[in-house]
Amino acid sequence: MEVILTPDNPVPPDANVSSIRAVDGMALRVVRWHPPGLSKGTVVICQGRAEFVEKYFETSTDLLQRGLTVVAFDWRGQGLSGRELDNSRKGHIDDFSLYERDLDCILEQVLKPFCPQPWFGLAHSMGAAVVLRQSRFGRSPFERLVLTAPLIDIHGLRFPGLARLTAKLLDLAGLGSAFIPGGGETALLTRPFQDNRLTFDPQRYERNNNIVAAASHVAIGDPTIGWVDAAFAQIEEFADAEYPRRILTPALVFAAANDTVVDGAALERFATRLKAGRLVTLARARHEILAECDDVREQFWAAFDAFIPGTRDE
Repeated sequence: MEVILTPDNPVPPDANVSSIRAVDGMALRVVRWHPPGLSKGTVVICQGRAEFVEKYFETSTDLLQRGLTVVAFDWRGQGLSGRELDNSRKGHIDDFSLYERDLDCILEQVLKPFCPQPWFGLAHSMGAAVVLRQSRFGRSPFERLVLTAPLIDIHGLRFPGLARLTAKLLDLAGLGSAFIPGGGETALLTRPFQDNRLTFDPQRYERNNNIVAAASHVAIGDPTIGWVDAAFAQIEEFADAEYPRRILTPALVFAAANDTVVDGAALERFATRLKAGRLVTLARARHEILAECDDVREQFWAAFDAFIPGTRDE
C-alpha cells in the first residue's frame, strides 16, 4: 500500500500505511498518524463517496496539531481499497451494511490495538450516513460524532419516488453493476472548477484535482445502479421521524448553505430530531466543507474545538 504525494499536498510526517482485510477478504487501505507527546484521543476520518485518503491530508494535519491521533481509510470500492467489480472505476455496493462491516474491521484491527481512547468519528456525506446507521443500532465505538453534510437525502430529485422505484427495478433486473443512466468513468474532480458542486475554493479544488492527475487509479466515476439503490434504501430509513431520536451518540452536524449534493431541508429535519445533536449551517459553503475557503474552515474548527474532545458528563 502507498500514499500519493503531490507538490501542493504534502503527506503529514510519520504516516503508518497498512492494508487490513474485511470479513469477506476485501483489502482496505488504512493510514494512521500519532501526534507528538500525549494523545488526547483518536479521530477516525470516514470519507464520502468517491473520496480517498489523500484528500484529507490537510485535515489530518489540523487534527494532529490538536494533539489527536488520526486514522484515515478508504471504503471498499474507492481510493486504494479493493473493488467489488472488475472495473475499478465503478464504486459499487449492494448494501450499506457492508460499509458498516468495514468500519467494524477498523475498530478491531486498528483502533483497539493501536489507538488511544476516547475515539471520535469525523464523517462526511456517505461516511456520515454509515456512522449514523451504526449509531442507530447502539453499536457505535465513538464517544462523539462530527458530521459534515451527511447524506440524509439527495438534492434536486424532481420525482424522488420514481427515481427510487426505477433504481430498484433496474437492480432487480440484474443491472446493478452498470453505471447509472448517463453515467461513466470520468472522475468528479477532473471537471472544470466552474462546473464543480463541491467547493468555492479554487486552490483546494485544484489540489485535489492534481492528486487524480498524478494517480488516476485512486479515483472512481459515477455510481452504479446498485450503489444508488442501496443509498435510496438507507435514505428511506432516515425518513422515519423516530430514526434520529434513537441515536444517542452526541453529534455535531454541519450543513452547507449552498449544498447541491445532499438535501438541506431533509438534513435539517433529521439533525433537529437528534436527542444529543446540534446543527450548524455554514454560509457560503458547498458540499465539501473541509475543502472550503479559509473563513468557512475556521468556523468549522472553532465549533469542532468546542465539541472535541469534550467530557462524558456534558
